[in-house]
Amino acid sequence: MTIINSLGRAAAAAFVAAGVLAAPALADPDAALAALQSEVLSKGPNGETATPAAELSLSDEELTQIREMNATAAIVMHYGGNDWSRAQVEGLRNRFDEMGIEVIAVTDAGFKPEKQVADIETVLAQQPDIIVSVPTDPAATASAYKAAADAGVTLVFMENTPPGLEVGTDYVSVVSADNYGNGVASAHLLAKALEGKGKVGLVYHAADFFVTRQRYDAFKTTIAEEYPGIEIVAEQGIGGPDFTGDADKVASAMLTSNPDLDAIWAVWDVPAEGVISAARVAGRDDLVITTIDLGENVAINMAQGGFVKGLGAQRPFDQGVAEATLAGYGLLDKEAPAFVALPALPVTRETLLDAWQTVYRADATANIQNSMN
Repeated sequence: MTIINSLGRAAAAAFVAAGVLAAPALADPDAALAALQSEVLSKGPNGETATPAAELSLSDEELTQIREMNATAAIVMHYGGNDWSRAQVEGLRNRFDEMGIEVIAVTDAGFKPEKQVADIETVLAQQPDIIVSVPTDPAATASAYKAAADAGVTLVFMENTPPGLEVGTDYVSVVSADNYGNGVASAHLLAKALEGKGKVGLVYHAADFFVTRQRYDAFKTTIAEEYPGIEIVAEQGIGGPDFTGDADKVASAMLTSNPDLDAIWAVWDVPAEGVISAARVAGRDDLVITTIDLGENVAINMAQGGFVKGLGAQRPFDQGVAEATLAGYGLLDKEAPAFVALPALPVTRETLLDAWQTVYRADATANIQNSMN
């Protein structure tokens, strides 16, 4: 997290050099957003320092060894109803195919821990060599993952790890986006859209979920430390599984209770869709929204010049590739880094089409491209 403070010091130094001593130093959003794309701010679930995904590799000889194993893999998702999950699965499938590993199951727990436990048990009956998964609730699912590890399954986690499992023994590694960095990005983008002044509401994830908590903490810290002219006046958590509907209700209540609200931050793109709906119903065409995750619906709104002024994007396809590669490390008993991460990607309307290509390894959808016009 040191980049936040260092950017603050750099901004202060610039003001002093310019002789502007009477006012407090403010962040330079553009400089901060540029820096985020080359550094990872997040630590791992157990405080690990991130290893860049670009450092992972398997030699031709190692790939040949893996292909000769005729290994199988299962992908056990927390939630499958968004573009991020679909891109993760696509990246995993693509890399597993290159490695000669057959994907025998893809499950969707709908953000319900009990459903994910049942999914793991069902998958284990198929005796996969590999499971790649993101826990819905780490504590509630820990025993199921431990059972998989004890059965000799190679485990690779997305974003978070269950308590009681040991890296290098029970699982290979955990791969994440820079969720703290994306929270920081969404704060700077909101501040830039508000020109450093305004009243803001937050729609956060009311769950014990490491990555969404990182986003929330990063957003609040950045606003508090860098933008004294912005005041957070309302906060409400949502638990799902109807994240769009829940966010719609929460945002509607915020706009009613705070008619002078200038912006709302949503913890990811699906809740942001609910905030968009609430803003439309309230006739608040001037409301600013920022969020995290580059889904098609928020991208269309951004392309149209709508409420969404910016977001911090993950790189889910590349995350999937990294997770599959690490599964190969596990099959080979090759030493792996404990925590692997990819940098944040700030996105605005001006960078939207290029960002979509970066995130999904494909051109933006026709709906997005048409909305740009």
